[in-house]
Amino acid sequence: MTPIQVKTRIPVDCGFLNLSCSALLKQLYANRGINSALELDNSTRNLLAASQLKGINEACELLYQALLSSQKIIVVGDFDADGATSTALSILALRALGFSNIDYLIPNRFDYGYGLSPEIVDLAIEKGAQVLMTVDNGISSIPGVKHAKDKGLQVLVTDHHLPGEEIPAADAIVNPNQCGCDFPSKNLAGVGVAFYIMLALRSFMNNKGYFENIKAPNLASLLDIVALGTVADVVTLDSNNRTLVQQGLARIRAGVCRPGISALISVAKRNQAQLVASDLGFSLGPRLNAAGRLDEMSCGVELLLCENPERANIIANELDALNQSRREIEQGMQDEALKTLAGLTVDENNIPHAICLFEADWHQGVIGLVASRIKERYYRPTFAFAKAGNGQIKASARSIPGVHIRDMLDLVDKKIPNVILKFGGHAMAAGLSLKELDFKLFEKTLNEVLNEQVDSELLNNVILSDGQLNSSQFSLEQALELRDAGPWGQGFPAPLFDGSFKLLQQRLVGAKHLKMTVEIDGKAVDAIAFNVDLDFWPNPLVKKVYCAYRLDINEFRGNRTVQIIVELLQPETP
Repeated sequence: MTPIQVKTRIPVDCGFLNLSCSALLKQLYANRGINSALELDNSTRNLLAASQLKGINEACELLYQALLSSQKIIVVGDFDADGATSTALSILALRALGFSNIDYLIPNRFDYGYGLSPEIVDLAIEKGAQVLMTVDNGISSIPGVKHAKDKGLQVLVTDHHLPGEEIPAADAIVNPNQCGCDFPSKNLAGVGVAFYIMLALRSFMNNKGYFENIKAPNLASLLDIVALGTVADVVTLDSNNRTLVQQGLARIRAGVCRPGISALISVAKRNQAQLVASDLGFSLGPRLNAAGRLDEMSCGVELLLCENPERANIIANELDALNQSRREIEQGMQDEALKTLAGLTVDENNIPHAICLFEADWHQGVIGLVASRIKERYYRPTFAFAKAGNGQIKASARSIPGVHIRDMLDLVDKKIPNVILKFGGHAMAAGLSLKELDFKLFEKTLNEVLNEQVDSELLNNVILSDGQLNSSQFSLEQALELRDAGPWGQGFPAPLFDGSFKLLQQRLVGAKHLKMTVEIDGKAVDAIAFNVDLDFWPNPLVKKVYCAYRLDINEFRGNRTVQIIVELLQPETP
């Protein structure tokens, strides 16, 4: 495992911030680039205007004309949590706006792969499609869009992924990352793009007089879905996304949310009234994703569309069972990957710039998670491949900060043309396909490109700490303030602190988690470290530890106490 270095953030001057909060929180905000109280105002009035999105007027006109002429609209989604939430939100919003001739289609990843392919277009036509609306995909679907146009369909592409050199010849495209789009935030998730389109469509229809005799729907009621998809897709929580997430969380905590989301919270054993953004990412998102990884994501979409709480609970329990199966499959694949790496004598002094792994029996739906786990262990961009049929293999890639993995794939594609059959993605995650025979060539070329392009300093696993806390800051009041100061997430990281503690007690809980009591300045504090090295912990010889940790709240039988969640645990010599 690559050694982890902890560096303390250099404090930014925060004296100019006029905030009613503790000195600690004011410093944390300043360190995360907050320049004014306005950036922390998560009210909907501060959301960016939908009119700034390129193609938004064309999209609204297309959908409105489809309504007037009763054309059949098929929403084509993706098979991850962002795709499921984008699909469900679009269906619910269109229904609320008066559309009735609508349906959706989620490609089965094992049969059709990602995006609007010609085969998916044909399936949509079988369902009576006259208008196709992609959500969370489509910007790279050149052949699929062409096929749809050749068949006489109208196509609206809504996406947030980075476009390639060529974009599809759709009737309208809404994507904040497309060339010429002036929308200030490039970090919208697919569900965020879909939400903005529905807001714009409601305004467009209102200007046409559509709501003169009927009440326009309150689309803010769908912000719970927007929050879930945004956090689950791990997009950067800039000011605009934080507003979307915070507004959605507020609805969820108040119990004013989709029955399916409440059901997911229940099976995940979370406290709905005190749900935080990390719960969406680590508890709800994986259960929703499990449908697309092992089965069909239509199950996840139906959960979000469901109006009946009893039915929602049944579906949520099915997803929970799928998620447990996913964990078991993932653990087996991860063990295989680590054995493979051990056989290659990969250690902390001999790690390639990128790790590429392929096993013939790996499950396509779980390779992304395996890539993520190996990336975390070795701190290298990681590609996990599985068979895709017809002599092809497909990979999910996960990267590290500073290595834009999609751009690296673009350079590889230019260096060995026609080897990568297709690819796409973001800075931190990507997917691709190639012939199995070209695996070694791809691996070699990828490492050559990264060796040329990536500064070796970026390959050091460094985590940033906000410094040390004094004993008075280990209080319930401080922990509550930090919890409620978010939403924290990608690009707006939750506060992380570090320090040395006297280790008073230690024991295993849940088979692989270390429950501890530590002491700072004579004050005893509960602590827990998840997934510890069982070959070393618990260790009665260790009396002092160095930790990087997050301040948290433990709730047990109605009592709330301060605890620390340990991210890094190292023994210290007394």
